[in-house]
Amino acid sequence: MSNSILSEFDGETGCGCCSCLGFLRQKSEKTVDYVRQLSDQFSQECMLNDSLEETTRSEGAGSFSHLKDYKKLPSFWEKNRLICREVPVKEKTRVRQSQDANGKKMINEYVRECKIGCGSYGKVQVLYRSITDGKQYAVKAFYKSRLSKVRVAPSETAMTDVLREVSIMKALEHPNIVNLVEVIDDPESDHLYMVLEYVEGKCICDASGTPGGIGERNAQRYLRDIIAGVMHLHAHNVVHGDIKPENLLVTRSGRVKIADFSVSHCFEDDNDELWRSPGTPAFTAPECCLGLTYHGKAADIWAVGATLYCMVLGYWPFIGDSLQDTYDKIVNCPLSLPEDLDPELKDLLQGLLCKDPMQRSTIRTVAEHPWVVTEDGPIPQSSCKCKLSNSQEGKFHQTPP
Repeated sequence: MSNSILSEFDGETGCGCCSCLGFLRQKSEKTVDYVRQLSDQFSQECMLNDSLEETTRSEGAGSFSHLKDYKKLPSFWEKNRLICREVPVKEKTRVRQSQDANGKKMINEYVRECKIGCGSYGKVQVLYRSITDGKQYAVKAFYKSRLSKVRVAPSETAMTDVLREVSIMKALEHPNIVNLVEVIDDPESDHLYMVLEYVEGKCICDASGTPGGIGERNAQRYLRDIIAGVMHLHAHNVVHGDIKPENLLVTRSGRVKIADFSVSHCFEDDNDELWRSPGTPAFTAPECCLGLTYHGKAADIWAVGATLYCMVLGYWPFIGDSLQDTYDKIVNCPLSLPEDLDPELKDLLQGLLCKDPMQRSTIRTVAEHPWVVTEDGPIPQSSCKCKLSNSQEGKFHQTPP
């Protein structure tokens, strides 16, 4: 998989998957470039090795409840009354590529403005403006034929991941999750487009110019939004799989929204075991580094902890000189925290970054932690159309009581 997968889309090329690491100012540009290369190396190794590894692991590994077949997701959401959306995602089956009066490229009613980012599988994200409502939208474009040739598991391709991402986002709606507005998938075209809410702000790593992190108060405020979003996902048995600063966008009003569900999974029940660990190395949980099965929700919690560590201290909790060295440090090196760090924050980080997933904090205990609730009280609960909003079962509570 090269970064040129979408080079033909609007004449742009892809970029590394750690492109938004601006607040890690205690690391040199050379180090930031190295982490990008590490992530690229990791992605390539996953594609080369997953087929053999998953075939080996499947022998006697038992059953797994995550819904591999993305086609079953809509009926699963509907049957279990888990669809949160008040307004369904628009779906179009016709792509019209044209130009406006100024010669700008158009996709249906959307006029291209500029490239705004890129991500996994080399996909390019471009800012478009709708001539219908005048609003700006972030549009992800995919070449279906190319992604269908990228094998990420014995029975899955990169296109499978994209279609799973679409299916998950079509069901979810939450103030701290980027909203999917429309899907354009023309059977006669090789393109698939995801039209997303445009967050006119920055990712959390660029949200402050303060060297060495963004400050404890900002980190606390952002963490509360991250927790609210992750609680919503986990309550709906969705594992994000790649929580990191780059995938956490801050609106102009200061609200954090979780983005990029390209490696997410949905589960039929509480059995959230996974094989693949396609997240970003610097934010990968220890159990994911061992080549064994792991629990997706616990891995998300570790990634939240690594993100909080970066927000507060301005550098990664564990980083090595190579992919294997990074994994070795994540698995074996003790967590290092400054002696003068706030005791409650230190306790929170130790719980989040506990190497034993069985002893690691849960999203609920994090939401109730004193450092999280001290300044602003309990995390407010968002209304939800689906059955979970009214459920009295503890596992479905989206916020502390």
